[in-house]
Amino acid sequence: MRHFLILLLALAVAGCGKTPLQEQQAFVFGTRVEVIVVDPDPEQGRKAIAAVLREFDRMHRAYHAWQPSELTAVNDAIAAGRTQTVTTELAEFMREAQALSARGDHLFDPGIGALIKLWGFHAEEFVARLPDPQALAAWQRQQPSVADLVIDGTTVSSRKRALALDFGGYLKGVALDRAAAILRSQGINNALINIGGNVMALGSKDGRKWRVGIQHPRQPGPLATVMLDDGEAIGTSGDYQRYFELDGRRYSHLIDPRSARPVDHTQAVTVLIPAGAQAGTLSDASSKPIFIAGPDGWREMARKMGSELVLRVDRDQRIEVTAALHKRLEYIGQPPAITVIP
Repeated sequence: MRHFLILLLALAVAGCGKTPLQEQQAFVFGTRVEVIVVDPDPEQGRKAIAAVLREFDRMHRAYHAWQPSELTAVNDAIAAGRTQTVTTELAEFMREAQALSARGDHLFDPGIGALIKLWGFHAEEFVARLPDPQALAAWQRQQPSVADLVIDGTTVSSRKRALALDFGGYLKGVALDRAAAILRSQGINNALINIGGNVMALGSKDGRKWRVGIQHPRQPGPLATVMLDDGEAIGTSGDYQRYFELDGRRYSHLIDPRSARPVDHTQAVTVLIPAGAQAGTLSDASSKPIFIAGPDGWREMARKMGSELVLRVDRDQRIEVTAALHKRLEYIGQPPAITVIP
């Protein structure tokens, strides 16, 4: 099952609204992306979408963690114990990732690329095989983290050679913010951007708010829907897209750095981020530490990440949702037990 928030009404209203709608899809960042623009000038809308997709492609190629890129050059240098000069943009990404990771107690940590590779989640196709126990133990002894990066201007090094950077859990959110800036700079004020489960709304569709659906982690179709205000972003981390099964057990790509093992207590976490300069980034970076924190820690982690609108589905499909988000959701069908958190 692919991991994305279902875009509801976006295409259905294309023929019934007064303003032309332009929509284009692509496959970037290892997932499906959609950009929908509502603008009275169709040509302007198409040009704006093309500019966004070009930027997505550039970011994907520059910061791919496993194919030759600027990021793999950094990882190669770190593994060899060398310093590396990077672009100003990448240096800023690294600083921001360090700050976000620290804010989430390093449960979301872009420095665990080697651990991701041990579990096989760097590949396009996953092999149902557990990591070598000795290799896993060796990684745990070192516990490399993005906090081990030393950034001096645009010169980068690491205190631990086992550090390997992977921005896969962060870059889609950054790309949402970048897309919003590009669209607005080209005079586009009404649009919807979807990057594999992270969605940002700009404006509206002929005065009607954009409505998106939150994917049910174990069933086709949405669990609930929510209408987004201008500039809001919503993101979901789930165990149902990137995973393999072995001996009746599911192993997902969401790994707890403390145990070096995939999380099994949570099926999905959705966060809705109010409009702001980093709404897209936070929609991507906030859901992951909340997901990993688990049943006893997710509420405190949500507070640390500044996330007041959160929905969590546990391993038994029980739903916990903050009161602030609960009042905005329209549940589909008969949902399982729901606990509303004040």
